[in-house]
Amino acid sequence: MIVYGASGHGKVIIEILESINTPHIEVWDDAPREPIWEYPVRQPSGGEIKDQMIISIGVNATRKKVAERLGNSVVFGNAIHASTCISKRTTIGEGTVIMAGVTVNADTHIGKHCILNTNASIDHDCVLGDYVHVSPNATLSGDVQVGEGTHIGAGASVIQCLRIGKWCKIGAGAVIIKDVPDYATVVGNPGRIIKIKEK
Repeated sequence: MIVYGASGHGKVIIEILESINTPHIEVWDDAPREPIWEYPVRQPSGGEIKDQMIISIGVNATRKKVAERLGNSVVFGNAIHASTCISKRTTIGEGTVIMAGVTVNADTHIGKHCILNTNASIDHDCVLGDYVHVSPNATLSGDVQVGEGTHIGAGASVIQCLRIGKWCKIGAGAVIIKDVPDYATVVGNPGRIIKIKEK
């Protein structure tokens, strides 16, 4: 497995891959970097890519740009920590990373290149679009839909049956009790919109 991005996020992904005994791990980055532990960091050579890849970039928009740039030249894998609890009735898109302690319940759909961070809880019938990041200890109750590229902050809580738009930012610790439109930034308890980014 190739870990593309030699960052702190990349370190966590390496340890996820180690937890599931991935036999061969390489680390790539566009810029020269020091090794991560025993893993040297090399720059992409431009040749044929035979191994599966995970994009280890935490910023959702940047992760999308890299995935689109690589296009069909790469097969993206998943990194799912050994200590997760994921329903067998969950579907998970390519390139998605699920970190230690995450719980995902029945009939949830997780899109491509998502990040479910440490101890996040995703209940039944949720739908997460591509490039979503659910931060540590955040909770989505049942039947929550989250649009493409949205970032749910650390410790945020979303009550059941809500719809959160695309490319939103939900602040750390926010409590979401009503639907959120596209491109909104929401903070506080109860959550309030402080900004809507122009498209």
